[in-house]
Amino acid sequence: VMDMEHELRALRVQLAEKSKHSLLLQKELARSKRVKENLSHLYELDGAEVLGSYLRIKPCSDIAPELSKCAIQWYRISSEGGKKELISGAHKSVYAPEPFDVGRILQVEIIYDGQLIMLTTTGAIDPAAGLGNYVEALVRKHDVEFNVVVTQMNGVDQPSESIHVLHVGKMRMKLCKGKATIAKEYYSGLMQLCGVRGGGNAAAQALFWQAKKEFSVVLAFESERDRNAAIMLARRFAFDCNVSFKWFSKF
Repeated sequence: VMDMEHELRALRVQLAEKSKHSLLLQKELARSKRVKENLSHLYELDGAEVLGSYLRIKPCSDIAPELSKCAIQWYRISSEGGKKELISGAHKSVYAPEPFDVGRILQVEIIYDGQLIMLTTTGAIDPAAGLGNYVEALVRKHDVEFNVVVTQMNGVDQPSESIHVLHVGKMRMKLCKGKATIAKEYYSGLMQLCGVRGGGNAAAQALFWQAKKEFSVVLAFESERDRNAAIMLARRFAFDCNVSFKWFSKF
C-alpha cells in the first residue's frame, strides 16, 4: 500500500509539472500567433528621409520582438524600374543615407522566427539642401581638407579624439595628423569608401575608408554636410581618373 501511495504521489507531481509545461507552451503559441497576425504593425521607420539624417527601425507594439534577436538587411530600390540592390554591411537597426541613396527608395527587411517584415520609405531619399552647390565650389580646388576624428583603425576602436586632417585631392586621398602622414593612396579600384553602417545618429557624420587592403579607418566629420561632401568629391575625382570605387563595403 505504501508503495502505491508513493507511486501515486510521484504521478501527481509529474502531472503537475506537465500541466505547467503545457500552459507555458500554450502561452508561447498564443504569443507567436499574435505576432504573426500583427506583423505589419510591429515596427515603423522613424526619421527624416533626406541625406544628412538617419533612419531608425522603431518598435510600435508591446509584442514586437527585440531587434537584437532579428536579422536585418537594408536595400535601395531604383525609383525607375524598381531594381532592388542590397546595401552591403547594412545589418543594423539604424541606417544613415549616403549620397548614392539620393533619388532612391530605401527598404529594410526584418526576419524573426522565420517571419519576414518589410518596411519602406514613403518616397525617394531627398538631397541635402545646398550640398550640390557646396560640392561644386569645392571641386574647383586641387585639394580639399576636412577635420576628422579617427574612431576606428583596422577594425580597432581608437580612444584618442585628436583631430586629423583628411585631404581629398584630384588624384589621391591622404590622412594626416599634424605633419605626419597616416595614409596616402591614389584612387584605385581597390579603394572602398562609403557611409558607416549603424552607429546611431553619429552615423550621419561618419564614413568608412579602406585606402588599401591592409589599412582602413572610420572617420567622424564635424558635420553631416562635410561627410557627404567628402564622399561626393572623392567619387567625382576618382571618376575623372577613370576609377570606379567599391562603394559598398562589408563594414
